[in-house]
Amino acid sequence: MFDIKTLSRGVRLGAMMLAAGTAVAAGQAQAQEKGTVTLAYVEWASEVASTNVVRAVLEDQGYDVEMSSLSAAAMWQALSYGDADGIVAAWLPTTHADYFDRVKDSVEDLGPNLDGTKLGLVVPAYSDMETISDIDANAEALDGQIVGIDPGAGLMSLTEEVIEEYDLETDLRSGSGATMTAALASAIQNEEEIVVTSWTPHWMFARWDLKYLDDPKNVYGGAEQIHTIVRDDLKEDMPGAYAILDNFEWTPELMGEVMLMNQKEDSDPYEVAKQWVAENQDVVQEWLPSDQ
Repeated sequence: MFDIKTLSRGVRLGAMMLAAGTAVAAGQAQAQEKGTVTLAYVEWASEVASTNVVRAVLEDQGYDVEMSSLSAAAMWQALSYGDADGIVAAWLPTTHADYFDRVKDSVEDLGPNLDGTKLGLVVPAYSDMETISDIDANAEALDGQIVGIDPGAGLMSLTEEVIEEYDLETDLRSGSGATMTAALASAIQNEEEIVVTSWTPHWMFARWDLKYLDDPKNVYGGAEQIHTIVRDDLKEDMPGAYAILDNFEWTPELMGEVMLMNQKEDSDPYEVAKQWVAENQDVVQEWLPSDQ
């Protein structure tokens, strides 16, 4: 004989499980309906950190996210062609000014997501060099070169202007952000002279004692901002994703936390971003749409 209480509990449990299953299925269907957001970025430590954090937040809100690592020129082109939905890596008004001017009619500038950036030439603090004009006097110790990053970066074209404006006899060596920091680490370990192209925020300033060379001709310009730029029709296509990208804003200190975490051995920037997002929900909640 069945116990009516046991049967009732079983019915209630079955109903709860069915409801939970229905909710999960609804959530999965909602995520599928939200679609895929493609984020383009350049392989700068700052942009790797910010783009992965935005990815983690969008995924938490039910979006699929694809990331596309490109040169600066290709990143802007992908955005203007609609091959990318957004970037959180636009350095304005100086570094990416030329790229932005070419595509501004087919993209939307959502404004700065970070204030307090700086570009320039950096040397170890122990160096006697204080200004860009000091570089040629140390050309032999520098092996006649300034160590740069990827050739398509706006920072590299600005540095070419610096070489011309200061009439330097020094060559600019291209590479990547990783090869630049590797060369810097090697020089510091051996207490050698080195000049590198760099920017703030960057984890290298937390690891080593460094200084910017003075730029009296102001070729690099003053402080910049990092802007979020999206394709023109993103707001109509994915209003929720648009709102998150529009609300995304943080500080150099917060970005620095993520960048330092990324420098740990065997760290994965995506896993680091997910951890940071989970541990900083008070910040993340400010980025979510107001109707959530």
